[in-house]
Amino acid sequence: MKKKNIFAALAVIPLVALLAGCAGASDGAATGTDGDAIKIGVVGASDPYWAFYTEAAAAEGIEIELVDFAQYPQVNPALAAGEVDLNQFQHIAYLAEYNEASSDNLVPIGATAIYPIALYSSEYSDVDDIARGDTVAVPDDDSNQARALVLLQSEGLIELTDGGTIYSSIDDIDEAASKVKVTALEASLTASSLPDVAAAIINNDFAEKAGLKFEDAIATDDATDPNALPYANIFAARDEDKNNETLLKLVEIYQSTQAVQDGVFAVSGDTAVMLTTPVADLVESLAGIQAEIKAAK
Repeated sequence: MKKKNIFAALAVIPLVALLAGCAGASDGAATGTDGDAIKIGVVGASDPYWAFYTEAAAAEGIEIELVDFAQYPQVNPALAAGEVDLNQFQHIAYLAEYNEASSDNLVPIGATAIYPIALYSSEYSDVDDIARGDTVAVPDDDSNQARALVLLQSEGLIELTDGGTIYSSIDDIDEAASKVKVTALEASLTASSLPDVAAAIINNDFAEKAGLKFEDAIATDDATDPNALPYANIFAARDEDKNNETLLKLVEIYQSTQAVQDGVFAVSGDTAVMLTTPVADLVESLAGIQAEIKAAK
């Protein structure tokens, strides 16, 4: 398996993985959408570490109800509509794309981890063996698609006319100069597409659900690269709840509970880079990406 430092090509804010502070103005204790449990929207509620997290929160007097979603696009609208109180499934770049597309103002209130994105194949064991004209699947959401395309370019499978940025899309592929064809699928479907394509970029959580092992990947980007901040996964909340003491406490519990941290690392195939990045850095990165998206329109 090859690991690539692809992030150096992306115009991003440097990663600062320091202890996150939860100080600041408070809106008081949170209550959930039903006046009792705090509802957290996730993708993959069956992952074992969520049980440890729920128990740790209960020990602090906070009742959690996990609301499981099958697909990424469902989760942010549910938060914006007040159907959940918090979510944890996305990175900063994904949230930036959502906010700009929907005119919502969801905000990060804490970091969780960065996960590498990887290329899998049921036909090939080496990227170099992928044949000219083969098809490779990538996620269809903008932020994950851009990350996937930059990885494919770093492996010599495609050429991007924009050089490769966090805004690259399939439209930026120079087909004449590329070795493979690229097809975009909803992120949850890229794993099931493996029998029909030469290879697929599969997000970490969906790879695990499909029974794939990270060591089976034939290429991956480098989640430890200091330019990877836009791909830091986060807890997101509505703007009016960003200083809510109970929600911030839930971030602290996630970051400080060893069983949760160990569980996240294990589910990721021992690849996750755990984060306690200051919220101010997350907010600054989000604002910068949104400003660039807006300027590009």
